[in-house]
Amino acid sequence: MAWMAWTLPTALFFAGVGASLLLLTMWELHKPTVLRQGFLPIATTRGDRFFISLLCAAFIHLAWLGLVGEGVPFASLLALAWGGILMRWG
Repeated sequence: MAWMAWTLPTALFFAGVGASLLLLTMWELHKPTVLRQGFLPIATTRGDRFFISLLCAAFIHLAWLGLVGEGVPFASLLALAWGGILMRWG
């Protein structure tokens, strides 16, 4: 694995995404999801909203780095908050 620059933040990110996918899978097996209309302009399932929240997190981090340039943990907190809002009311 020397060809890949694994740092602690990178490993934590991928571990978090993997754990989230495992949690969503177990949740889906316990309580199957249904299409739901929230504030998003389309009807979505739980997995759709999770995917959209991952995309939004990437854009939030890119915008933060482009506009501020430092303090990435603040961008992560903002992305987590937006992801929570999106999963709950999206």
